[in-house]
Amino acid sequence: MQSFKFLFLLLIAVQLNSQELKIAKEKTLWNDFTYDMGNVFEGVGHSYSRPFHWKGNDWANLGYMAAGTAVLFAVDDEVDHWVDGFREDVPGFLVDYGNRYGNPQNNYMFTGGVYLAGLFTKNEKLRRTGVLLVSSATAIGFLQQVSARMIGRARPKSGDSSSVYDPFQIGRIKNYDAFPSGHTMLAFTNAYAIAKQFKNPWVKAGIYTVGMIPGFARITDRFHWISDVAFSTVLSIFMVETIDRYLDKKYDKKYNDSSKNLSWNLSFGPNRVGVAVQF
Repeated sequence: MQSFKFLFLLLIAVQLNSQELKIAKEKTLWNDFTYDMGNVFEGVGHSYSRPFHWKGNDWANLGYMAAGTAVLFAVDDEVDHWVDGFREDVPGFLVDYGNRYGNPQNNYMFTGGVYLAGLFTKNEKLRRTGVLLVSSATAIGFLQQVSARMIGRARPKSGDSSSVYDPFQIGRIKNYDAFPSGHTMLAFTNAYAIAKQFKNPWVKAGIYTVGMIPGFARITDRFHWISDVAFSTVLSIFMVETIDRYLDKKYDKKYNDSSKNLSWNLSFGPNRVGVAVQF
């Protein structure tokens, strides 16, 4: 009888030990890494599939964004001429920062650094932020590359007006890939994702301001029209929100209120049009 008790206890000990080994295995860096990279690709696919699941409010938001972009399209050339009045007075370091930070190579160095810091420090919240940054940049970067070539809009520095297009180019045509703005998308995607870590509205505003510098720099340097930058900024918000809500299902650490939705308020008046986005 004692031998049976001993054997029974031994089997329980072996089972518990195997469970502990399994749990320990699941917490290795490699398993965390493969899990996160899977979420990166799934997040990209999820963001591209969302239009097939849109409902009334989602289509309304798309309509608001299209209407706002159309309004800016009408004044692109005038804004570019207006910027001529202070273009030379913009500090060079701001323009250099904007052009370099929004560069894809520099962007992935930053987003990859954030993710690896979270991975090696075993900080799930930071890991999740890195996954959000990498997946958002990948989704929006690929979308920008394809759409810019298909649309073929002239850049301001081409010498053509904002209404000139050379569409459906498989290869890159220099100065005819203005819409949308890749630098703006990558920079503001990062800023919006990072700002989610903070609740203080002043901290958020500061991060958003830094994230908008590349868009301002690209307008100043005559790489983009104001409508390119505005559209790209709003699209970045949509992309980050879509992927972040998907990641809510994948990680325990949450820093956003998934019950919130983007809301738009349009106001019209004599010689005035206003668009307010609450998020």
